[in-house]
Amino acid sequence: MTFKHRAVIPSLSCCALSSNRQYPLAVYGCETIDNEKFSAEVKQLAASLSKLKKRKFALYYEQAYPFSVSLFALLHCGKKIWIAPNSKSATAAQLTERGCLLLGDWKGNEASVEAIESGDFELEPLDLKKSAIIIFTSGSSGQAKEIPKTLQQFQTEIETLEQCWGAALGDAQVLATVSHQHIYGLLFRVLWPLATGRCFYSEMYLSPEPLLKAAMDISACWVASPAQLKRLDDMTPWQEVSKMKALFSSGGALPSESAMQLFQYGQQKVIEIYGSSETGGIAWRQSVDDALWTAFDGINISVDDMGQSYLSSPYLTKQPSDKSLLLRKGRIKGDYTNINAYKMDDKIKLLANGQFELQGRLDRIVKMEEKRLSLDELEQALESSGWIKQAYALLVTDKRDKIASALVLTDSGHEYFQRHGRASLIKQLRKQLMDSFETVVLPKKWLFMQALPLSALGKINRELLVQVFSLDSHSSPQILYCNIHQQTVELQCKVLPSLIYFSGHFPDQPILPGVAQLAWAEQLAKLFFAINAPFLRMEVIKFKKIIQPGAIITINLSWKADSGKLYFEIASATQVHSSGRMVYGENE
Repeated sequence: MTFKHRAVIPSLSCCALSSNRQYPLAVYGCETIDNEKFSAEVKQLAASLSKLKKRKFALYYEQAYPFSVSLFALLHCGKKIWIAPNSKSATAAQLTERGCLLLGDWKGNEASVEAIESGDFELEPLDLKKSAIIIFTSGSSGQAKEIPKTLQQFQTEIETLEQCWGAALGDAQVLATVSHQHIYGLLFRVLWPLATGRCFYSEMYLSPEPLLKAAMDISACWVASPAQLKRLDDMTPWQEVSKMKALFSSGGALPSESAMQLFQYGQQKVIEIYGSSETGGIAWRQSVDDALWTAFDGINISVDDMGQSYLSSPYLTKQPSDKSLLLRKGRIKGDYTNINAYKMDDKIKLLANGQFELQGRLDRIVKMEEKRLSLDELEQALESSGWIKQAYALLVTDKRDKIASALVLTDSGHEYFQRHGRASLIKQLRKQLMDSFETVVLPKKWLFMQALPLSALGKINRELLVQVFSLDSHSSPQILYCNIHQQTVELQCKVLPSLIYFSGHFPDQPILPGVAQLAWAEQLAKLFFAINAPFLRMEVIKFKKIIQPGAIITINLSWKADSGKLYFEIASATQVHSSGRMVYGENE
């Protein structure tokens, strides 16, 4: 059935109810599921869940369609719902401690719900204001926080999105390379399509190529993040990109060169969405036309004399007590400390026409020995050197606080690195930084990377970087350069002479024990890959050449999740030192 854009947006309260019209609702595997089947599955699961005394449930599904069935079944039972950011064992334990029953794909920890006949159970329209859902922040700058939301907040956002782009989308089907377990994906690839009758694809595509292939013969839109869009290249099927009705991006600013590439080769003006889990959507832009952000209708942003930004939004549960004190194009007047507005973490420059410019994060100010340091300014200084394409700085703590920096080299930076070495490049970078920063705040730890690691949401994986920078220098190799590519990682490392393994092994000719090499392979692999199963055995382990103190080695790791096998090789420029594989899984 052909979709027609409607000025009035249907309510989320009724999207699981039976309808007098039938239309395709989701593509799940090889099957196209219509709204009537969706309604029947929600009703059947709701009837089963209603028999359970548990009130709290945590959802995590790899696929968006079964997630949607469970979400609305729980809503129609009046349950309280936590949408988990991931299915890691620590997350499962945390939610279980909260009293949640786990539903979905929890690596064997999920609850089994006995299916019963729906019988007399009927789906009634939901109360949007009472339907409780808890989502999580991305945790990119610290511990993830729980944020309660109501369906009414999501409904208000959906109405805004449909008013802005509904007519342009028309009957477009929705495909995504972002997870529905976070607010952006939840809104754009699940709730918005469900409310407006657009068909969505259940699968989250891990890369653009299979998504573009799936969208080849349909009218489609792409829900993406900068992480995928930055990696498009000459091999991208740009003709398929150009067929998209719209291309959305969120989770961070899309670099201007990437936006221009998409416009030049794919004829797409990417629609970037600025917001957060706490605030919902705040503004949008198409940077090939205008790099400034335009606030959505109903959004008010104000800046006080100290540079602190405040937000008033219909997507927030609390609103300013006196809205007259908030001016969209001006500053807060009067005693702003009494205003019940949301204090924003981003530094914003407001312009007279109501648009604004993002100028970094206010919460990225740290103290080092009583000296204040803006991590944003440090990153900008590194990137202005000509050798650094992208920088990410953070504060790490072992016995004392230290600034660490993860860096992606430009072509000239990579050439200098290869010709003069890592130590010389760091020395030159420190020399340039000392023109603007005191010595005490300069980075003490440095990591050069092919690309900064990203989370499922497309944000910098701060947790991984903290773990890498926190490796024990007495027992772990010093990582000099890192190249991550899907399920493989290549690490250039230095074997420090001070390692504990060399003490007494052997007094006259110290060498790195084979058991230490195996320990490194497993330890580093568990940093970069989701290896949760217990260790079973080792296979084809070979130790060919000894490793001595001061050696520069390359550790190659490859994880095959389907077979539970970790392949490793430790080599230097001229020879392989050791290799083999480790097998993980349940007892065979």
